[in-house]
Amino acid sequence: MTATVRLSASSLRGHRRRFAGTFLAVLLGVAFLAGTLVMGDTLRAGFDTMFGNATSGTDAVVRSAGTITTPDDSQGTRKPVDTDLVETIEKAEHVAAAAPDIQGAGQLLGKDGEPIGGQGPPTLAGNWIDDSELNAYRLAEGRAPSGPGEVVVNRGAAETGHLKIGDTTTLRTPDPVQVRIVGLATFGGEDGMAQTTFTGMARADAEKHLTPKPGEASAIRVRAGPGVSQQELVDALTPVLPTGVEAITGEASAAESTDNISGQFLSVFTTLLLVFSGVALLVATFSIHNTFAIVVAQRTRENALLRALGASRRQVAVSTLVEASAVAVIASTAGLAGGIGVAAGLQALFPAIGFPFPEGDLVIGALSMLLPLAVGVAVCLGSALLPAVRAGRTAPLAALRETAVDHSGVSRRRAVVGTGLALAAVGLTLTGVLVSPSVWLAAGGAVLALVAFVVLGPVASSRAVRVLGGPLDRLRGVTGGLARRNALRSPKRTAATASALMIGVAVVSLFTVFGASLKATMDQTVNRSFAGDVAVSTPGFGAGGSGLSPKLAPALAQRPEVATAVGLGKGAAEVNGEGRALTVTDPKPFARSFDLGDVDGSLGALGDRGIAITRSEAEKQDLQVGSRAELAFADGKKETFTVRAVYGRSELAGDYVVTREAWAPHRMQDSDTLVSVTFKDGVSTAEGKAAVAATARDFGNPDVQTRSEYAETSASGIDMMLTLVYALLALAVLIALLGIANTLTLAIHERTRELGLLRAVGQTRAQLRAMVRWESVLVAAFGTAGGLTLGGFLGWVLVKASDSTTESAFAFAVPPAQLAVVALVGLAAGALAGLRPARRAARLDVLRAIATE
Repeated sequence: MTATVRLSASSLRGHRRRFAGTFLAVLLGVAFLAGTLVMGDTLRAGFDTMFGNATSGTDAVVRSAGTITTPDDSQGTRKPVDTDLVETIEKAEHVAAAAPDIQGAGQLLGKDGEPIGGQGPPTLAGNWIDDSELNAYRLAEGRAPSGPGEVVVNRGAAETGHLKIGDTTTLRTPDPVQVRIVGLATFGGEDGMAQTTFTGMARADAEKHLTPKPGEASAIRVRAGPGVSQQELVDALTPVLPTGVEAITGEASAAESTDNISGQFLSVFTTLLLVFSGVALLVATFSIHNTFAIVVAQRTRENALLRALGASRRQVAVSTLVEASAVAVIASTAGLAGGIGVAAGLQALFPAIGFPFPEGDLVIGALSMLLPLAVGVAVCLGSALLPAVRAGRTAPLAALRETAVDHSGVSRRRAVVGTGLALAAVGLTLTGVLVSPSVWLAAGGAVLALVAFVVLGPVASSRAVRVLGGPLDRLRGVTGGLARRNALRSPKRTAATASALMIGVAVVSLFTVFGASLKATMDQTVNRSFAGDVAVSTPGFGAGGSGLSPKLAPALAQRPEVATAVGLGKGAAEVNGEGRALTVTDPKPFARSFDLGDVDGSLGALGDRGIAITRSEAEKQDLQVGSRAELAFADGKKETFTVRAVYGRSELAGDYVVTREAWAPHRMQDSDTLVSVTFKDGVSTAEGKAAVAATARDFGNPDVQTRSEYAETSASGIDMMLTLVYALLALAVLIALLGIANTLTLAIHERTRELGLLRAVGQTRAQLRAMVRWESVLVAAFGTAGGLTLGGFLGWVLVKASDSTTESAFAFAVPPAQLAVVALVGLAAGALAGLRPARRAARLDVLRAIATE
């Protein structure tokens, strides 16, 4: 074993440049993975610290015990508690102080009249708690609000909106309220809780604008006396609390807040980064495998001589694996250092681009270091395993051969196996998305398709390179013909080199196709379901934004240009024991403004005890027109509703519709998510839109858009997602480029004598550089073409799988312009990867090259 290690060390020292690309591929993949894990740990620790600091003076939180959780809102809706309970709590043993905590949605408008925040994270408003220990926010500048219209805002929101103390602006609650900023606050030592905004009001204002009626609060914060633990305080409070009200420790409340942040954002974000780390490492696997396969092929005579001198197959194979282990450990260790740098860079970058995270030192846990190290070593060793086995099988007589011709890539067996896998992938996929809808079958077919592409790559490479390189003979003459023949020499090598780029392009194409399909689906949904002339909405998505005032639709209906104006509110209730989101609206104009498909029963007959549901939900709940369903609301009341209508389409309407009269007794903070406006005959779109905008300006200046504009805005989040995806996949493409460049560099070393002869018979340096570059472009073109094909297929699978698991119909769309850009980027990447190998080839000394064995 010692001799084997010495031989491996000697080989590494003598061929350092051969493994440079492998070293970088492992380093980048491990760095991305380690950086993701370190950043995730740092963010969680930062939010833990921030919430801990913010709530350090709150020893217990009294709140309603039950929640109604809908599929779209995992946090749930709680019933308010009576503020009169504060007096009871203050009389309880161990209590030093108690204060009501009123929370609701409230979105500030900035100095330019545009809303601040709302792009996902919530925009909050509440009462300013005078007891500084019970208040999660700390006054940093100015004073606390004391009169009507006075507010304190978190400093981060003020900076974003270019607001300062003394400025007057509008707060959407969702009814517009004119407010004057008298103070700026921090949360847990930060300018805000990530992108969440907060507006603190006097208690009277908070009760007026954020609660259905005075005397209610979201919760009551309690501070214990000296020497009393949080659990002792909770134990003392529990006996004095009424039924349906509970007390939890302040630490438990802070942990819930952190879990909500983690579940809604951190987990999704870090999971996304981990997925792309996996893609980068998968791309690196192909690059590493190709490098070792070429190195083993180049050392055929050397390995054969070792066998002839008495080395066993095992010793030769182990020698190759020892080389791979050395590269893996050194590169992975360097990748850990790089990962810490990546995390530090992201920590500095995100606040600069508008995503502030809690400050604090990087948290470097053992798992965040050991896991990437283990993955890097495993990927490198796994990639080198087959080449090592192949090296061990080298026959001693191979030392007598000049060269070894590679026919393995075009074997009949490979073609048969690859074709069988491809057919199985298509069959499994079609079964999973068309015959028997199943996400797991579709996913299995997609994975099998990827394997089939890799197996068939060498078989397809010869024909593909001939087709793709055909124009080179005419355009570049002898230089182009030589480049094409070089790419055809080893189909397996060409395919393996292109496979790394193929995977990167495939993932890019997959998300491009899926994003275009989501946009087409949104456009189709709006055009099919939305019958209004303009839509009034607030920008933002997810939990962000405060919504629209329910008073807006009636005000718009009074305009002489408007025929109908109907708002869509939101509510929540348990329907027969299952949490469901409710659409709150006026049914008659609602039916005229939205296409609901076939309707059984009458929407106009809902009244205050009727409900309309989609046909799919009716089947799930075993309901029909005339059936009765029990609805339990967040205020604790249960009422029996009668199904008055069953409709077919729920894309914009939601699955459950009730009237405003039915919702009014149970509402919390009432708001609309959308107002549909239809103009009277003869009113032009421009005239009607201007009239609607004039009225809407008095209600916080929400967006007024035509149907096409509304569809485009609704899909704006998709563009943000694609931008992030492209940025993350840049690493995978970079690793693929390193793989192409490394393969060409090794191929040039392999063809040193041949290149010298070409130069000797008259080929110029420029022609030699062009030949190498065009060979790189051909390899990249093959990988790009395969990636576009595979990505398009996987995009179709993802769209169809989503279509089969949701009630709404997905539209499949292929964006030719965007895919053309992807193709051009792939070709440009190939040209870029060939620059350095081409320069190196052109610098070869002709006489030394000819003399090379």
